[in-house]
Amino acid sequence: MTADTQQRILDAVDEGFDEQLATTEDFVSIPSTRGAEGPCQDMIGDLLRERGYEVDDWHINLDDLKDLRGFGPIEHDFSKARTVVGTYRPATNAGKSLILQGHCDVVPTGPLDMWETPPFSPVIREGRMYGRGACDMKSGTIAALYALDAIAKAGLRPTARIHLQSVIEEESTGVGALSTLQRGYRADACFIPEPTSGKMIRSQVGVIWFRLKVRGFPVHVFEAGAGSNAIMAAYHLVHALEKLEIAWNERAKADRHFKDVNHPINFNPGIIKGGDWASSVPAWCDVDCRIAVLPGWSITECQKEILACVAAAARDHRFLSNNPPQVEWSGFLSEGYELVNSEAPEAAFAKAHQAVYGDAVEDRAFTALTDTRFYGLNYNIPSLCFGASGEAMHGFNEYVELESLRKTTKAIALFVTEWCGVEKAWPS
Repeated sequence: MTADTQQRILDAVDEGFDEQLATTEDFVSIPSTRGAEGPCQDMIGDLLRERGYEVDDWHINLDDLKDLRGFGPIEHDFSKARTVVGTYRPATNAGKSLILQGHCDVVPTGPLDMWETPPFSPVIREGRMYGRGACDMKSGTIAALYALDAIAKAGLRPTARIHLQSVIEEESTGVGALSTLQRGYRADACFIPEPTSGKMIRSQVGVIWFRLKVRGFPVHVFEAGAGSNAIMAAYHLVHALEKLEIAWNERAKADRHFKDVNHPINFNPGIIKGGDWASSVPAWCDVDCRIAVLPGWSITECQKEILACVAAAARDHRFLSNNPPQVEWSGFLSEGYELVNSEAPEAAFAKAHQAVYGDAVEDRAFTALTDTRFYGLNYNIPSLCFGASGEAMHGFNEYVELESLRKTTKAIALFVTEWCGVEKAWPS
């Protein structure tokens, strides 16, 4: 890539950045929580068609996915779940193919009165865009789209096949990404612009979701000692699982990427429901939990450890010893992933990063997970994850830093140019 070509692409990103932000605002304004992602997929499909991409928009069939590696169980109505892929097919095949992927699903907002501005009414102030999904990761998906736009505006066209994929369920099972692979989409590399604070994800945790189903013995509160409180019994199990978390963090100290990361294994009891009446000792309690695992750890063996921990804690409880709790697997059953066999795409991205940021790419061991795992673990497709900076993902007042988003868009555009190759776009 010549210096002139590079500068034309960078200038094109700058020229289109206001439009990119406007599109991002429109995308963030759609409340695409779990099960409600359809309008976002409609918008992405329209944006891809406007640009002349070949669009594949399909309903996900769980029966096609349930036996694939990394599948997590779905418990909600999935009848409207869709994946959208826009494909660019080159006039000249000379470079290496690429998947650019983002997810449009977002986590719930929590109490609206705890946001400074409404989560689905994005606001730009002081160089930041605020809104649910602005950081994680709607801005990254639109950045990939506008990176390709910049190449076209610079009078160029890629010389390799590109799939721009919009998936769902990244926040809960990953079956959206899995559906693209089941559908047959492949490439020489994958790039996912998750918000990584301008660092390359070198290694990431996997995640297990599970539900504790605890039963008690209901009585009137005036004789509470004669019953068994399911909510308090659930706390007993949670405290036991906190000890498992400690043990797993000790084990993590031997991992080459996570040994220097403070507390990489996080256990979280995230949802609790229980009881039917304030003056009755509760007869039931369900606790939905999340815990991380490291790359190379067996999901099956970790599940066995969770079951053993819960069973041991139940044996030490007056009521649960004779009425053991149940454990249900309720979402993620995802392995950790380490970026390997990726020298070629990393070298291409290193050139793009140097041109935009002026230095080498920093690595990051990530204590969350991304969809990259499916490409690397299932099909040995090197999957890079790099993106903008921001804060409060899954929290109140989530935001993405706009200057970091501009740089990310430039880096993606130059990476596509290096990896896929480009040629002059002759008038049709």
